[in-house]
Amino acid sequence: AGFRVALAGGAELIMEMDSDFSHDPAYIPQLLRAIEGADLAIGSRYVAGGGVTEWGRVRRFISRGGSRYARSILGVDVRDLTGGFKVFRREVLEAIHLDDVASLGYAFQVEMTYRALRAGFTVVEVPIVFRDRTEGTSKMSKAIIAEAVWRVPAMRMRRRPRP
Repeated sequence: AGFRVALAGGAELIMEMDSDFSHDPAYIPQLLRAIEGADLAIGSRYVAGGGVTEWGRVRRFISRGGSRYARSILGVDVRDLTGGFKVFRREVLEAIHLDDVASLGYAFQVEMTYRALRAGFTVVEVPIVFRDRTEGTSKMSKAIIAEAVWRVPAMRMRRRPRP
């Protein structure tokens, strides 16, 4: 719903980030600089200079493993496919056809980036350090993990997004 509201309001750049301060707003200027030469800028935990703090081994394994799994199946070079700290150009969200995006959780993040890449847009990654939430609880569940496991191969098999 937020993407649609931003598009309807005429926004040229649309930012997505966690509202529990896991994504530090201090990185916003770097993302905005990066989008000047790209169509989608991703705050990345898994490029040089990026990282994660306050996560246990299981959560680190699931997150990093999920990105590696998706990268290997989809054949893309984006290191952090499961992250949700992003800046999109308006044209990217228009080309993605938001009504066609069916994924939730980690798979949603993967699908949004994959659709942008398949539509020919330029994606850059900016190093960020992700902190564990200070408020609320994780939405991570077995169902979200299972969805990612089966949706990623389905994304690969799907035809190009419609023009």
